[in-house]
Amino acid sequence: MSRYRPPQPKPTPYITLEGFEKLKQEELDIWKHRAEVTRALSAAAAEGDRSENAEYIYRKKQLAEIDRRIRYLQKRLPDLTVVSEIGNKHQVFFSAWVTLEKSDGSAVEYRIVGPDEIESDSSKGYISVDSPMARALLKKEVDDEVSLTLGGVKQYYNINGIRYE
Repeated sequence: MSRYRPPQPKPTPYITLEGFEKLKQEELDIWKHRAEVTRALSAAAAEGDRSENAEYIYRKKQLAEIDRRIRYLQKRLPDLTVVSEIGNKHQVFFSAWVTLEKSDGSAVEYRIVGPDEIESDSSKGYISVDSPMARALLKKEVDDEVSLTLGGVKQYYNINGIRYE
């Protein structure tokens, strides 16, 4: 059995203006943080024996993580396309807030954004345009029914509202 795994598909290059500004700000902030970590690393290196210096080892790992994120942002930001125009406001497209009614009667609201805007905090209600839910919602209108199979369970949603900010 082979260990080969096909490469992941490239994420969609679309992003909202707010998301793009947030990533640009993160890039500026991370450079400032890198300077602080570099100073701390220099101080830890000056203490002597580096093989048993926990502070030195920790700062080296921290610097590697920061550099990895900087490289990602420097490669990703030029490739992003800021979406500011919305075509038909009566259909679901990128950056739309969509209010859905589940089959049990409860309501949920999602905003379709780029994959770079998704954070670990899911309380904002953002979903990636690459997600199965977003792909099922695209080009739908109010009162359309959407069916989605997740984990072998088929779920039905009714679109109650679409809004753009």
